[in-house]
Amino acid sequence: MLAVSRSVTRARIAARLPIVERTTAGRPTPTRTTKERTMPQHPKGSVLEFDLRGTGSGVLQEVAIAGSEHAVRAEGHPAFGGTDSAPSPLDLVLSAYVSCNQVTATIVALGQGITLGAFEGRVQAELDNSVLVFGAEGDGTFQRLTLTVDLETELDDAAFDAFVAEVARRCPLTQLFERAGVEITNAWTNRALARV
Repeated sequence: MLAVSRSVTRARIAARLPIVERTTAGRPTPTRTTKERTMPQHPKGSVLEFDLRGTGSGVLQEVAIAGSEHAVRAEGHPAFGGTDSAPSPLDLVLSAYVSCNQVTATIVALGQGITLGAFEGRVQAELDNSVLVFGAEGDGTFQRLTLTVDLETELDDAAFDAFVAEVARRCPLTQLFERAGVEITNAWTNRALARV
């Protein structure tokens, strides 16, 4: 069960995030200079920086995450020449989307004092490969995404609807897809919080 605890603060969450350095001609340069620093939109906010490096050949690639032991292996979808040895970049984007909604829901719940239980999410998407594979003119992104979520809460339906709207507003990947013009259907179901 996913429990949101008041003892976990935003500061503790932020403290676990690495500070990443950029390199210029092989030399590290600080990311927090006053001239190039992007200012957060909230006085307590911070700008998170990401640095990922990919190496590979053909449609297979491994992406290392700077400051982390984690790496992601991706291979093009079989329709694009992959052999199904790893998730495709499209699979990874969609799995990041459902995961980002769960993380955002947890953050929103933490800030609002809401207890969450189990989160079950599913994303379905449609992508016309005409632009990517055949070079057709048009939009090369997903046409439609449907996010279906069953989430355990103690909220009434009105409060749950407001909660889901706030998650959509604050989720970086939801905003990325919305701003790209993707048609998104959010189908969240409020389930009773299981007692253990």
